[in-house]
Amino acid sequence: MTTDLTADLTTEAPALTDALPITRVPRTGLPTRAVVVGDPARASAVADLLDDAKEVSYHREYRTFTGTWQGTPVVVASHGVGAPGAILLFQELADAGVTTILRLGTAGAIRPGIRDGDLVIADAAVRDDGVTQQLIPAEYPAFAAPEAVIALQRAARAAEAPYHRGVVWTRAAFQPGFLPLPGEAYAAAGIAAIEMELSALYVFASTHGLVAGGALVVDGANADELVDEEATGGYNPHRNVVAEGVDRGARIALDALRLLAATEH
Repeated sequence: MTTDLTADLTTEAPALTDALPITRVPRTGLPTRAVVVGDPARASAVADLLDDAKEVSYHREYRTFTGTWQGTPVVVASHGVGAPGAILLFQELADAGVTTILRLGTAGAIRPGIRDGDLVIADAAVRDDGVTQQLIPAEYPAFAAPEAVIALQRAARAAEAPYHRGVVWTRAAFQPGFLPLPGEAYAAAGIAAIEMELSALYVFASTHGLVAGGALVVDGANADELVDEEATGGYNPHRNVVAEGVDRGARIALDALRLLAATEH
């Protein structure tokens, strides 16, 4: 068994030299514009919207497709849950030649008036992501590229989709622990929503000369005073209103990439 396994690895090794080490995405040949999502299954669902979709890699949580959206070549890739793993995808996409990354994710609403299924277009993010603090001082901001925000907003308006703009809170821990949280202060400051990866994308992109933006579909209310436990049964992201919002958000993110491509010509 050992001899056979060694032989198999030796046979496959040359092919792996054409792929990047963590995500296994090809080192060359990718389109320059990407939509990234957390769930590999969601990456597949977004890829189903493309023409000529092709899966080019699938390793661990990182699943990557290429295709075209209304004539614009794009990448769709998943990064899993949490910023430390997600930033590995962002790095390797950049290494492979991607220059524009839009994150399509889900989030919990904090600001009153944001409903399940609505889209939050993030101008900036609070850096509580658990990884960028180890890369650059905490005073460095996490901000979207203005052109990405404008493209997402234009696409949302064209789709007549309910959307909101604002700052989001990227937090590494999904479940509450034993430490006090600044949630009340963030709510008072008008923070729109909470999620887990966007600030890492924004810091990575701005420090590497990339264009980045984020569109988040609300899958529940985070603030206690916004949650009607009796009516909703608690947090449940697997509802039709969320699925419909994600499908709508995917089309908006892809259309924003098309709009960004058009401005470059």
